[in-house]
Amino acid sequence: MSYKIHCNDLVIVVVGKDKGKTGIVKKIYRQINRVIVQGINLVKKHKKSIPEKKQVGGIILKELPIHISNIAHFNKTTNKADKIEFFWGSGKKVRRFKSNHALLK
Repeated sequence: MSYKIHCNDLVIVVVGKDKGKTGIVKKIYRQINRVIVQGINLVKKHKKSIPEKKQVGGIILKELPIHISNIAHFNKTTNKADKIEFFWGSGKKVRRFKSNHALLK
C-alpha cells in the first residue's frame, strides 16, 4: 500500500496548538499513525545528568509525535494545504497535488 505522506515532505499542521505552522516530516510511525515533524509539538523535558556517562542534565526541547490526520501536505505555489493523488507516469507510481497537478519529489 502506498502512503501519501513520506519522510522529507513539507506539511502544514491543520489542527492543534501548532495550527498553521509548517515543517518537514522527520520520522513516520506507521503502526500508531503518527509522525514527527521538525519544529512542531515541542515540549520541555527535564533530563537528569549522568556523570558516569558524562551527560549533562537540564531542560531540553523535544519533538513529540503528532497524529497523521492532523497534518496535510503544503503546496508552496498556492501557500495552502493540498490533497495528493497518485498516477502512473513513466512506468511507476508518482504523487502530485490535486489542485495544480505539480509533481512531488
